[in-house]
Amino acid sequence: VLDCESNAPVIHEVQDKSIVLDESEDNVLIIGENYYSLECLSFTHSGAFDVIYIDPPYNTLKDGFMYNDKMVDSEDTYRHSRWLNFMEKRLKIAHKLMSKDGIIAISIDDNEYAQLKLLCDQIFKEENLLDVFHIQVRYEDKSLNEKDHFQKIMEYVLIYAKNKKTFIPNKPFEDYSIDAFNNEIILLEKPIVETIGKRKVEIYKKGTYKIIQHSEGSYSYLKSTWATGSVVKVNASGKYFETHLKPRKEIDGIGTLYKVYGIGDDGLGYRFFTGPKKKTAKQGEFYSGIPTERLEEINSGGSSIKYKPIINYYDYAGDFGNIKDEGGVNFPGGKKPIKMLKQIINMHPNKNALILDFFAGSGSTGHAVLSLNDEDGGKRRFILATNNEVKPSLIEKFCKENNITWDDYFALLHQKNKKIEQFANENGLVNLYTYPRLKNVVCGYQTDSGTSVNGFKSNLKVYESKVISINNINTITDND
Repeated sequence: VLDCESNAPVIHEVQDKSIVLDESEDNVLIIGENYYSLECLSFTHSGAFDVIYIDPPYNTLKDGFMYNDKMVDSEDTYRHSRWLNFMEKRLKIAHKLMSKDGIIAISIDDNEYAQLKLLCDQIFKEENLLDVFHIQVRYEDKSLNEKDHFQKIMEYVLIYAKNKKTFIPNKPFEDYSIDAFNNEIILLEKPIVETIGKRKVEIYKKGTYKIIQHSEGSYSYLKSTWATGSVVKVNASGKYFETHLKPRKEIDGIGTLYKVYGIGDDGLGYRFFTGPKKKTAKQGEFYSGIPTERLEEINSGGSSIKYKPIINYYDYAGDFGNIKDEGGVNFPGGKKPIKMLKQIINMHPNKNALILDFFAGSGSTGHAVLSLNDEDGGKRRFILATNNEVKPSLIEKFCKENNITWDDYFALLHQKNKKIEQFANENGLVNLYTYPRLKNVVCGYQTDSGTSVNGFKSNLKVYESKVISINNINTITDND
């Protein structure tokens, strides 16, 4: 962050890593500190991203989270503050990068959930929180630490919109079914007619009608709904029953049928209700036909689509357990299954969406974008940014072998010491996992067992980010 106050962040293409297979628009991988990448993108892609997904370090004390080249450990009394400062600088830029109907999804566990929620409420505004997904990441019988009295099986995804009022998600749907419309009501005798709740009501006592429940639904039959719970609060028929018919148990007796005129959206002009059928019962049912709007859709197009709400709990334990070799790279921990990522990305209705992940890790988000395009014919594109970090255990081993300290290592790395740079590049995240995986999913690969996996035939441009002193601004090329 301080580097960018006195230097200009730039990116330049790494041409020998770029892959061009067709004439489609490019996907992008930017290698380097993600803050440099975000600063660059704030000039080139302000307000451009429809979906941002990130899987930042969880600050678990085991995930190697570093702040200013120092490992954050349990002795650090400012470990939450350092993590929040690190995240805040990046999330503020992310907010500027979101499109008008853009969303951002952030994976986290309980180590920093509370802190992250408050930070995001401040940056993205609390009123723009769409939901918090609860993700089961392991089975109940798979304990991480048998000495612990409590077992952690859940992680979370915080999802915010740039503007919740204007964002309309891509909801799951199914064909509208008439299977539940299987009740036929046959009236056997003349009714008693009264006015109840300012409506004309025909009253059929027990034994003066029959309700036949058929094995299959029909356009001419009715669906039964219990007048209980939220139905009596939000549904017009439920409210009518609760207010006017439920109290008539003592007047009309049990098992009474009511035909109430002037209510319902099925075009019949009336709705049937049954009162309690036992002395100990209080609730009844109402019977409705297929809504007129649904019937018109079915008659005109042959089917009608019923949208379902987006739930906030998902069991991905099996998928997490099998992601070790996803994308053809052996990366056993710290990545997310593409099934989960595809669901998050697909929540945005734009099939031509631009997706950003600036904690790209193994490249799972890029894999998910290409896989989703392959499934639904979309033309989504991704920009991934990741640093080329080396596992702390490997750094410690290198320092021991070369008789240098941790501080020496990073000082020499910043000074571009050739030996240190070569070690970092060869053992870095990008070289071992990110780029090989993206190359695999674009070009295709063979599994260890010899099975061929087809690529998604797309284009990948690779760039590196760096900073150049503003004093040397004349050295920056137009391409940079």
